[in-house]
Order: sequence, then C-alpha cells, then structure tokens
Amino acid sequence: MKLISFEVAGRGSFGIVDGTKVIDLSPRLDGVQGLEELVDAEVQARAVAAVKGVTADFDLADIRYKRPIAYPEKIICVGVNYSHRNEEYDDTTLPEYPSVFLRTPESFVAHDEAILRPPESERLDYEGEIAIVIGKGGRRIPKDSALDHIAGLTCLNEGTIRDWTRHGKFNVTQGKNFDRSGSIGPWLVTADEFVDFGDLRVTTRVNGEVRQADTTANLIFDFAYLISYLSTWTGLKPGDVISTGTPIGAGARFDPPKWLVPGDVVKVEVSGIGTLSNPIEQEC
Repeated sequence: MKLISFEVAGRGSFGIVDGTKVIDLSPRLDGVQGLEELVDAEVQARAVAAVKGVTADFDLADIRYKRPIAYPEKIICVGVNYSHRNEEYDDTTLPEYPSVFLRTPESFVAHDEAILRPPESERLDYEGEIAIVIGKGGRRIPKDSALDHIAGLTCLNEGTIRDWTRHGKFNVTQGKNFDRSGSIGPWLVTADEFVDFGDLRVTTRVNGEVRQADTTANLIFDFAYLISYLSTWTGLKPGDVISTGTPIGAGARFDPPKWLVPGDVVKVEVSGIGTLSNPIEQEC
C-alpha cells in the first residue's frame, strides 16, 4: 500500500495511491488526523477496509505532494553504510559501529518541490538513500524482531552543503541541516509490500545521468541492525525516520566535483517504492 500526504485546493490531507490516482482517507477515517497515525498496523487495516469499492478522488497530477511524515520526532541519518563507500575514504577496514547524525524536518522538502542552493555556498550535493519509517516504537529492540518495527519505506535525498560539514571539528551537523537542502517522498510504501529488505536497489540520477547505483545487499549495517543499534541509546517512536546511507558516487567524489546547480533535476529511484524528483533552485 502506498500512503501519501498531500494538499489539494489549499486543504491538507492524506490517502492511498491507486495507480495514478489518490483515494482521500481524511473523510473516511474518523479520528485519524494524518499519515503519522497510519504508521500503526491497526490503523492501516482500518484504511484498507474503508476504501473497499471506493472510487478514487483525485489524480496525482492534481495534488501537491507533502512530506510523508511532516514532523517526525527524530530523523536519524547513517553515514558511510555501503561497503564501496568505505573505499572512497581509502579505508578497507569495515567500521565496528555505524556513524550517525540527526537532521531537522525543515531540511527536507517533498516530491516535486525545489531543493534550494543557499547563498552561503555553491557546494550543494546529492545523496540518494532509502529511508525507514518506524511503525512500532521501542527501546533496546532485539535484532531478530527489529524488522517488525518498520511501518514502511520511502525515498530520500540527503542533500548536503559539503563545505559546511567541515565547519566543526567533530561534526557534520551544519552542512546537513540547511533548510530545504534535501527531500523525502513521494510516499510511504508499507512494509508488507516488500519480500526482502536485503535486495533493494537505489539509483540517483542528475539530469538523467546515473550518478549512484547500489543495492541493500551491500549495506555494512542492515535494516535490522540499525534499528536494534539505534534503539539502544534512544527510544524509537512511531513516525521516526532512519535514513540508511548513500552509495558511492556523490558529486563531491568526482574530479572536479559535480555540484548541483540551479536548473538541475535530481531523481532518487528505489525498487518497490518509486522515484523522488526535485528541481534545484537558488535561494534568494
């Protein structure tokens, strides 16, 4: 099931994507205020029952996409998690633990919305990733049951202002949190749609040129490990987002670097989910 947050005629809502159309769930699910509540399996079951025999309300072309989960409590990002990326750092030793950092919701836009290159830097870069959305919260979640805590997956472009990641001695926070520098969407695909989380392909294209391509078979830390590890030190809540890392091929790794410029279009495609597309614009 594809779950979507959207706006139509100035009204925010949420629904189910059916082909190229949208079934509006807002008037059909009493007491449910948004997609944040649809990460719960019981509410998803109510949604399925509510749309049986229902005719779709809108065309996808007529809606404005919104971030699937507008304001998750936590967006946890994982760095250098594909084995080939480790080689980019001239390091053949696999890390014992993941590298992690946090991002704000405002640092992401939705599908079709413009990612902004800030006036402070021209080093805007892309990072195509798969994002986990947590459905069932928990603390110290065992690895063998961790996948049961996934509500679904979505695409994510973990856009980065590269030079600002080096402003601090021990962190990348500044360069990872410029407003509207990344994107997420276009929708949330529920966990039951996936047979195997261990063989999903993520591909990033800039103006149609493939820049990144890899599969989750090459993750250093798989989905189950990440959920278990992260929940050791912070309680995961329904709606929390875990971005699982980006493959080799970010713009900074080319010689010379291939920074994003206004007019570019970045597309992140993930098998079983779809394609997240965003134009690049200059922030005034």
